[in-house]
Amino acid sequence: MMGRLFKSNNPLEPSKATLILTYCILIFWAIIVLFPIYWLIITAFKLPVDVASGPKYIPFVDFSPSLHAWHEMLLENDPEFILQPYSNTILVGIASTFVSLVFGACTAYALTRFEYRPKPGLIFTFILCVALMIGLIVFDVPWKFAVAIGIALYIIVAQTIGRRFKGRMNNNDIAFWLISQRILPPVTVIIPVYILFQQLRLLDTLVALIITYCAMNLPIVIWLMRDYFQTIPLEIEESALIDGASRYQVLAMIVLPLSLPGLIATSVIILVFSWNEYVLALFLTGAQTQTMPILVSAQNGVRGPQWWNMSVLVMLMVGPLLILTILLERYIQKGLLVGAVKG
Repeated sequence: MMGRLFKSNNPLEPSKATLILTYCILIFWAIIVLFPIYWLIITAFKLPVDVASGPKYIPFVDFSPSLHAWHEMLLENDPEFILQPYSNTILVGIASTFVSLVFGACTAYALTRFEYRPKPGLIFTFILCVALMIGLIVFDVPWKFAVAIGIALYIIVAQTIGRRFKGRMNNNDIAFWLISQRILPPVTVIIPVYILFQQLRLLDTLVALIITYCAMNLPIVIWLMRDYFQTIPLEIEESALIDGASRYQVLAMIVLPLSLPGLIATSVIILVFSWNEYVLALFLTGAQTQTMPILVSAQNGVRGPQWWNMSVLVMLMVGPLLILTILLERYIQKGLLVGAVKG
């Protein structure tokens, strides 16, 4: 009897004992992952006395569910208390996701279908010119003049001594450099970003958040979509080009429809990043432009540790993302797994 549990008739199928052990591990891990969400939900329906009197786990057994926190957050407060940060979060999340997806997908497609051989010297010259523009703006030079000076200086250097720069980069080097920008923690650049938007008079605006989130999410879009575009057969595009289609028609009518699962998976990932981002929003927003993560964190300082009210706000914040992820699960799974096995 015991031998049958550990024996498998097919080498490609696990034994019964292996299946039992696998399911036990998966159930245990699912409980660990889902328990914080369960605790968040039941805390949102607890009275303050239930939260303060100790851990209570099961509704209608350990405590009686109540809508006290929901009534206090949604009805007793000014409607703008939640509506304004919520609308800011939606607007910034959708706008930054759309812009990042458009520019990132085009960049990823270019890196998979065209060969680039830029010189590192010209790239470093461009970075120095951008640093010069930022420095001029910091020293109260009008930003239009600063940008003009930076562009003119770069053109002069590129046309005069640019040919003497040695070395070439390929597409893989460019892709690695782009994704390396995402490794940099946002807190390391928050001070220059703050000063830059302050000088541009964009501080405490949603435009500043959208621009910053686009810069933060572009490397992720390029990284994911580049791997996805590489799985699309080049022969399909070549056939369309032979039939008279332009490169833009191939991209719009063939490549993008075929890459729809990858686009959906990537858009959900970067939407989650923008939706939950805290550090940049903390420095760049004010009372009228704050997002939901800032509103949630501010409750502890304003009201004290009222976990029942904070649980309501967190549920309102993460609820749409959970629903969206569940609805698009099929596309997300397909989009993330395509390209995992090549050959």
